[in-house]
Amino acid sequence: MKKWIIALLSLPLFSLAQEGKDFTINGYLKGLPENSDIILKNEDLGPDPLATAKSKDGKFLLKGKLTEANLYYLNIAGTQQKLYLFIEPGNMTLEGNKDSLMVARLSGSVSQNDFVDFNKQFNASFARLTQLVQQLNAGQPDQGGAARNEYNTLVKEINAKTDVFVEQHKRSVVSPFGILVMSQLTEDITVTEKRFLTLDESARQSYFGRMLDQTITEGKIGAIGTDAIEFVQNDTTGKPVSLSSFRGKYVLIDFWASWCKPCREENPNVVDAYLKYNQKNFTVLGVSLDRARDPWLKAIRDDKLNWTHVSDLKFWQNEVAASYKVSSIPQNFLIDPNGKIIAKNLRGAELHSRLESLLK
Repeated sequence: MKKWIIALLSLPLFSLAQEGKDFTINGYLKGLPENSDIILKNEDLGPDPLATAKSKDGKFLLKGKLTEANLYYLNIAGTQQKLYLFIEPGNMTLEGNKDSLMVARLSGSVSQNDFVDFNKQFNASFARLTQLVQQLNAGQPDQGGAARNEYNTLVKEINAKTDVFVEQHKRSVVSPFGILVMSQLTEDITVTEKRFLTLDESARQSYFGRMLDQTITEGKIGAIGTDAIEFVQNDTTGKPVSLSSFRGKYVLIDFWASWCKPCREENPNVVDAYLKYNQKNFTVLGVSLDRARDPWLKAIRDDKLNWTHVSDLKFWQNEVAASYKVSSIPQNFLIDPNGKIIAKNLRGAELHSRLESLLK
């Protein structure tokens, strides 16, 4: 679970004033040296610890104020162990062993109980998923696609279990946290939004609920299942071209540039797809991140890209690319005849397979 939490906590967070209702944690860790510094902290919420304490006879008392339940980690200074806990206002008790801090038990926090339940349900699946991702990313042989199939099956199982967990914990602040974690498993932001909207208002207004709401808002930009953002940009002759002028066709918005080697390497594949399907209600709209006109036009001729091309020649500041949050190329979005994004980042055989299923 630790790696998933760290990935989530790398997201931009809201600031939270350290004031509100009182909380206390009466702790006992077997084997804890005298005068050990105990720290309760989350750097993303502020530079200062939420609370600190000194140990005596293995015991310590952490206390402070909270405005709402939230996720922090407990650390013994000088060690690498971090115990992630959902702390909330009120009196809590922590018991465990200093050499196995990760399995110490916190009682008195309803949110922590939900967090423990979440971990029990998903830790094993996450561990296996991580193994499969590492195997696939390392380029290890995948005989018959077994690893890929297992990965896809496991993702489906996790998503199904997530829906059940959220349904059973609609009021819990752990649910928006869990939905954020699961959003890493899908490019379809509408799945994340649907889960968010099932939550009780109190959970939606919690720290992770507010964070999730912001993530959904930002994630809708260029997301599968959302309406493609309208734009107008000049073509190679200086004539304004709008995305909406292609309404009624399947359109591949292809972000590329003459200077982009991976783009140029992918171009023959896009050309093949265009030649095969352009008579079947499909076309390509190239958006170039070039900064000079001549190299852009030369690349179009050299690569035989015989479809409509637009650019404002502003390099990475291309206004269409900025509106679609494009930060790397090649990148593409497949738009259906009604103007909805139905796929993105289709490459190689995947592009042909998707078009064949739509246009056969």
